[in-house]
Amino acid sequence: MSAQHTRKAHTPAPPAESARSKLPQPSSAYASTQLDVWTMMNQVSASVNAVSLGQGYMSFPPKDFVKAAAQAALAENSNNQYAPTRGRQELLRQISLRFSERFGRPIDPATEISVHAGANEALLSVFTAFLEHGMGHEVILMEPAFDQYTPNIVMAGGKPVYVPLRIPSESKKDPARHVVSSSDWKLDIAELESAINENTRIVVLNTPHNPVGKVFTHHELAAIGAVAERHNLLILSDEVYEHLTYDVEHVSIATLPGMWDRTVTVGSAGKLFGVTGWRVGWAVGPSHLITPALSAHTRIVFSTNTPLQEAVATVFHQARDNDFFNIQRAEYQRRRDRLMAIFDDIGLPYVVPDGTYYLMVNASSMKIPSDYHFPDFIEERGHNFKLVYFFIKEFGVSGIPPAEFYSDPHKDLAENYIRFAFCKTDEGFDDAEKALQKLKAYLKAAN
Repeated sequence: MSAQHTRKAHTPAPPAESARSKLPQPSSAYASTQLDVWTMMNQVSASVNAVSLGQGYMSFPPKDFVKAAAQAALAENSNNQYAPTRGRQELLRQISLRFSERFGRPIDPATEISVHAGANEALLSVFTAFLEHGMGHEVILMEPAFDQYTPNIVMAGGKPVYVPLRIPSESKKDPARHVVSSSDWKLDIAELESAINENTRIVVLNTPHNPVGKVFTHHELAAIGAVAERHNLLILSDEVYEHLTYDVEHVSIATLPGMWDRTVTVGSAGKLFGVTGWRVGWAVGPSHLITPALSAHTRIVFSTNTPLQEAVATVFHQARDNDFFNIQRAEYQRRRDRLMAIFDDIGLPYVVPDGTYYLMVNASSMKIPSDYHFPDFIEERGHNFKLVYFFIKEFGVSGIPPAEFYSDPHKDLAENYIRFAFCKTDEGFDDAEKALQKLKAYLKAAN
């Protein structure tokens, strides 16, 4: 008998079902086999070859100077080994230059910056550093909230508490019938303060906001900061879309009086330079906040990949010289306006985003036939998932159900919306416009 056959003969059989049931079982947090929203909607879209306006990845290539920086970094032999835990020296220097200018204060690259494996890992590192299991620590999230916030908080031992943004009833603006601005979505400061108790540790701020596109004003940030001061809270400010704002100013809350000492600001090379697969992010703040976050980062991933840190450092330097950010902003504003024009023609209202690259469309006028069949994995997720599934299947353009960004008590606030991404090519918009003529006819017939 050959050695190969001998090995096969001694390969242990997989445990029987009864034996498996006796094995240690997974944590309840990870035992669920429920599909994540991204995989689910990508699969639905693939089933009808839908035009991709769902997930927020770029369907166009990065700029040539960005790709060239990565290629050059990979070609340098010294860039292919572990990076220092805090980050590569040149990237730390470039981030320091950038934020010293933005914040109007010197940022020490040796103590006030840490580089992370994407902005999401930076967020997780902060949560891990400042939340403890079994202590009842709470974190305030403003809904709709990016879907990674909640599991990150739970993983770190905290409890998320949700306060939704709303269009105030006194504004007398009906988003089901009229186009509204992202600035119309407001945070009720009294409601925020009522959600705080002795266990609250952190308030998470996302500006520019995904998925609404709201850019918080100086006045709104000052009100949030005042609450944080009154209750001695940390602020974790997710500002990954900082350069994608349209005719409004992005303000970092860390620049407001008294806010630097209690704020960690998180950013992302993926969003800044259109390279979401690079997974390079950073956290900026005072050393007493960054040092513990860096300690957590050390235990989560130890370090961030070396060559792409070097590439991002090069790209930062070159972006200042070639006016990259202003050019990019104009390109995205044109894409935003193109997608809004498509929905103007169809007759569906939307939320005009002041920032990010998402458009929230109100599809309440799109009625689903009462006998329409939905698969179980959609049926169990509620009306908003059914609305988006119906939209993709019948009209051939993909979107994301923003109910995924809400806790159960507030999902009704999103039930009539579909989130679309406009980080796409002109060809993609052409295809979407053509496909959605069917929706235009459907709405006309329904009325």
